[in-house]
Amino acid sequence: MGRHSLPDGSAPERTGARSGARRRTLVLATGLVLAVAAGSVVALRSGMLPFGGPCDGPSARLDVAASPDIAPALEAVAGQARRDATRTDGRCLDVRVTARAAHDLADAFGQRPVDPEFQVWIPDSSLWVDRVEAERGTPLTAAGAVASSPIVLGAVPTAATALGWPGTTYTWTRLIRRATSGDAPRLGVADPARSATGLLALARISAGDAKDTGNADEARTRTAATAKLLHQRIADGDGPALATLPRNGSRAERDNPRRNQALLLSEQAAYAHNTAAGGGPGLDLFYPRDGPARLDYPYTLVDEAEMSPEQARAASRFMTLLGEREGRRTLRGHGFRTENDAADPKVTDAAGGRAPQPYSASPADPPNGKELQALMGRWTVTVQNIRLTSVVDASPSMAGPVPGDGRSRMDLTRNSLLQALATFTPEDEIGLWRFATLLDGTKDYAELSPTGRLGDRVPGGGTHRDALTAAFGSLAPVPRGATGLYDTTLAAYRQARATYASGKLNALVIVTDGVDDDAVGLGLDALVDELKGLSDPGKPVPLIALAIGPAADTAALRRMVAPTGGSAHRVADPSQLHQALIKALMTAGGTRPR
Repeated sequence: MGRHSLPDGSAPERTGARSGARRRTLVLATGLVLAVAAGSVVALRSGMLPFGGPCDGPSARLDVAASPDIAPALEAVAGQARRDATRTDGRCLDVRVTARAAHDLADAFGQRPVDPEFQVWIPDSSLWVDRVEAERGTPLTAAGAVASSPIVLGAVPTAATALGWPGTTYTWTRLIRRATSGDAPRLGVADPARSATGLLALARISAGDAKDTGNADEARTRTAATAKLLHQRIADGDGPALATLPRNGSRAERDNPRRNQALLLSEQAAYAHNTAAGGGPGLDLFYPRDGPARLDYPYTLVDEAEMSPEQARAASRFMTLLGEREGRRTLRGHGFRTENDAADPKVTDAAGGRAPQPYSASPADPPNGKELQALMGRWTVTVQNIRLTSVVDASPSMAGPVPGDGRSRMDLTRNSLLQALATFTPEDEIGLWRFATLLDGTKDYAELSPTGRLGDRVPGGGTHRDALTAAFGSLAPVPRGATGLYDTTLAAYRQARATYASGKLNALVIVTDGVDDDAVGLGLDALVDELKGLSDPGKPVPLIALAIGPAADTAALRRMVAPTGGSAHRVADPSQLHQALIKALMTAGGTRPR
């Protein structure tokens, strides 16, 4: 998708360009104003401007697909053009607007349809246009943005008051952390896989985590934990997310666990909710002070090279109408910003914004395509339900101190695995084994907690998560013995294959600090052959090996994991084990069959 100019002399900024500070909202760029003014004489002679009688002859048809939130405003401008007998090429301009979810059309355009149904596409974000470009799908030309809307957190009045609205302001990181704490309101979000609002909000959360921690791995881990929490109240899209808000102010609605009390949404969506008749309690908005993400509504030509000259001029004419005073007024009347992201006091007030909330703050720089793709991959993997058995080395060497820390490898391993456990949801299935040699009769391993759903109740009270937490806490090196790595791996892998759970990311994790030194056990070659026979690409169970300490045999671990499609990772600091585990699960989830 290159930089192109519209016909009729229009030459607005390309929405996808990222030179300078950031992409700016371009309702009607100065260049477009001058170009249209310079071409007015030509336009008058050809009957392109709305002079003349009513439309009673052939019309210039333009089909526009638009995000459902902006489609009503576009239809209002198109309807006024028909009533005003606005012309192009001597024909009346007839713009037909169809509301289509952006992710659906992005999927369609990514497949390069031979004959596109629409000449213009106005999704809610340039990220969809960039995605089609990356997939080398239908040629798209982004000619400029027609509106914008910041992405914020909206809460019903009781929840907003509890969060300190309007006087308390937050950064993205602190806002989300506060809104997902134990006593926080129920917070919903649209699925980032289907919603630009959800994905761009997640990108700002990720950026905030990176800034706060200064450590990329720790930031990814924190974002993954937040993603897990958000996924518990996810909706298929922006419309379904709004439908989760209370329908009225009754106590029953407030207490209904299926009703969200807060949402990550656009200012325009909050405006539409607050101004709708019978829309339920109004929303109050929190604007992160480190800059909101934003929707930018790019005016995009679909397969420009295949458009007829008449269609191209009609597309240019409609964009001009959207940028004129009446077009901008119509867009603002539907809750959009129209002047280079500048807040309109009437729109902001109706949407639920109030000082000292920084509603006039400039939007943050948008993430680039690679960043979004990586983030989407992490989201997809992190929020999958997981069936995971962890197998931890309990040989005497795990009692060794970690240089510069003083604590043992087992102490740091145990604490780090408990951190990882906190990121899993009640639907995830987790289990724990330990191994050395001769721990259970002739077996080198022992099951400390069966692999089960964390949310399930267990005999004696509590949940499986509680029991598993206690099991992790009990991990300790055995005083005698060796490292029965290979026999343990084979036994654990056989059980993981036999108990495979469809629809989940199944994995086996081995944590070890040494080499297999069981004189009477299975050899490495035999283990690899056994794993080759057990592996099934249709029901993958990747083996993830985490090697801690300088003595771990990473070469052997790499050979072990290869037949299963897994991965081996050396972890110099056992306290960072949870980060290595989450990274490995992301990699495993990203390559499994879907």
